[in-house]
Amino acid sequence: MNYRFATPNDADVLAKLNQQLIRDEGHRNPMNLAQLTERMRNWLANEYQSVLFEEDQEVVGYALFRSEPEYVLIRHFFVLAVYRRHGIGRNAIEWLREHVWTDRSRLRIEVLVGNMTGCAFWRSVGFNDYCLTMEANVNNQRKIS
Repeated sequence: MNYRFATPNDADVLAKLNQQLIRDEGHRNPMNLAQLTERMRNWLANEYQSVLFEEDQEVVGYALFRSEPEYVLIRHFFVLAVYRRHGIGRNAIEWLREHVWTDRSRLRIEVLVGNMTGCAFWRSVGFNDYCLTMEANVNNQRKIS
C-alpha cells in the first residue's frame, strides 16, 4: 500500500470517492459531482489535507482531515467497497498516526448513527463514543405537551 498527500489537482478523484461515501453511509448531502469537486478543491486549497491510499497505482481510499488546536478532525475516511475488510482502513489509520498525526494525542470523527458498520470500524481502531448530535425537523415536529 502506498500513501500520498493529495493536491487540489486530485479534487476530481476525491469527489468521486466522496460521492460513493455519501451513498454508502446514507448521508443526505444533495451535492452533484461538480459541486463535490469544487468543494474538495476549495478544502484542499485552504484548511484541509488529504491522503490517498493506493494499491498498484490505483486509488482505493482516502482520508480528509484538518488540524484543530486540540485534536485532528477527520472529515472523511473512505475505502472502496471491494477493498473493505482486508485491513486497508486499519493500516491507513496506523500509517496516518505514525507519519502524519504524530503531534496530536486526540483524533475526532463524526459518524452517522445509522452507519453501524462505520461505528464498528471506528471502535475497532480505538475510538470511543464521545457525543451524540441530535436534530429536529421543525416543519414535522409533534406538539410538546
